[in-house]
Amino acid sequence: MQRRLLLGHPQLAITIGRLCQELIENHVNFENSVILGLQPRGVFLAERIKARLLEFTGKEVEIGHLDATFYRDDFRRRDIPKRANETNIDFLIEGKNVILIDDVFFTGRSIRAALDAMIAFGRPEKVELLVLIERKYSHDVPIVPDYVGQQVNTIDTHKVLVEWKEQGVKDDNIWLINKEE
Repeated sequence: MQRRLLLGHPQLAITIGRLCQELIENHVNFENSVILGLQPRGVFLAERIKARLLEFTGKEVEIGHLDATFYRDDFRRRDIPKRANETNIDFLIEGKNVILIDDVFFTGRSIRAALDAMIAFGRPEKVELLVLIERKYSHDVPIVPDYVGQQVNTIDTHKVLVEWKEQGVKDDNIWLINKEE
């Protein structure tokens, strides 16, 4: 199995800072905006984005964690069902500008499921998608991220692995892994 480093710790920090600057340009004071991190790994990025936005703007943005497991179109098709994570949203998203955050955008099916899951918390005014890595040439549904850290050309035998310190690794890294061989 071959591994190639896409983004190491310093570049990842710079990329997250750039994504925050783009959010600031479009949301200015964040008065009507909230962040939803998609479980499981989008939550780590969402927490980082929230912290950097606080650093840059001095404003606290509401954040929630959304699990879309039961809304997936492949939930009952697997031999072993996906394990659900906790949804933790203690506010309504009715009329809010929602920034949905995930680490890797692959086929778009997880995002489609997340859009369905969000409706239980109200009807948002607008939904924007922020992803750290967008895998090109693999979209199954017509969803396009609004904010992208980096686009990566991939094939079916590739996997993008995002490692966060919060998961117990030494440094934050993003790897492109070739599963073939």
